[in-house]
Amino acid sequence: MNIKIIHITVATALSLFQFNAVAEDMYQGAWYVMPGASYMDTDNDLDANHGGGLFLKMGKELSPSWDIQGGFTYNRASEDTGIAGVGGHYKQITLGADALYMFSRDRFRPFLLAGAGVARNNVDYSNFPSLNNAMRTSWMTNIGLGAQFLLNETFGLQADIRHQWSRSDAEAPNSGFDASGTMNNTLFNLGAIFRFGVPAKTASAVDVPEQYVEKKAAPKPVPEPMPVAKAEPMPVKDCTQKFVTITVSAEKLFGFDKIQMQEGSKPFLDEVVKQLKAHPEFKLVMVTGHTDRIGTTAYNQKLSEDRANQVRDYLVTEGIDGSRLQSVGKGESEPVVTCTGMKGNKLIECLQPNRRVIIEDKEQHLVESATNCN
Repeated sequence: MNIKIIHITVATALSLFQFNAVAEDMYQGAWYVMPGASYMDTDNDLDANHGGGLFLKMGKELSPSWDIQGGFTYNRASEDTGIAGVGGHYKQITLGADALYMFSRDRFRPFLLAGAGVARNNVDYSNFPSLNNAMRTSWMTNIGLGAQFLLNETFGLQADIRHQWSRSDAEAPNSGFDASGTMNNTLFNLGAIFRFGVPAKTASAVDVPEQYVEKKAAPKPVPEPMPVAKAEPMPVKDCTQKFVTITVSAEKLFGFDKIQMQEGSKPFLDEVVKQLKAHPEFKLVMVTGHTDRIGTTAYNQKLSEDRANQVRDYLVTEGIDGSRLQSVGKGESEPVVTCTGMKGNKLIECLQPNRRVIIEDKEQHLVESATNCN
């Protein structure tokens, strides 16, 4: 029996590795339902025309790189008699699950798939009376590739092509027809994705305000009033050098929901490098990452930690002693704004102040150097 080989599978898989997208960009842990239709290129030994059918699957985003899908399919092809409307049918019902390796979590999501399950192959041909309902239930495996495309936060499309193996007992002795053994069908599937179960995010970055550095300073000391009866010396001005807390918008350093510092972001940390080099007396400086509340708590916590570590590592490359720096992530636990009642892009834009990195003295010296000191 000849086995059909999909030569494009390996070549396309190699090209997908060149797709420069970070899997964490749109991962939300969503569930989804996917109804759809399929086109089937049947095994040559079946002597059947091309067929088609329907499927219904349930899917889950397991991690930034993996999905799982499981469900039911039904396909049917007519017997190839050469006469329209004459002949029987080959029918297949499958129940199985597929693991999808996702190359991206952006709106366009290419993937490879592999799966297994059970299949019932039923060959019922009118030209071969001995094939009246030649039915077998067997194992089923398939491999393939495809892509998802999200049209919005809750709806998208999925297309894939896969090669499928199962078993059949269809054989008509003394007729030359033998389709027993391993069956090889190729299927093209197109389905509609209905996502649910988590807060929605979009893949595009939102424009943020130009102001990216916020400095906090305590009020300057006010001289005490001098008694009228006698002269008192003027209060001594506090000329002690203090570290200035700096808050940097996360989008300036990383882009929306990214963990790698983007090109052109490093100059925004020049003020921090300058202060640390000029004042070695600041022995321990905290780098703290914060996120907004979109996504799961665990995902946001890890994202904030990764961003804080990225900033700390950059300061070390600029000549700052790593023993002076400590990085920590606080996820979504310390919001600046809440933005209740908002959704979609408006929610992401409103929550922008919560996505930030703060660099401050461990001893909480939150005031600037005293002014007017000679």
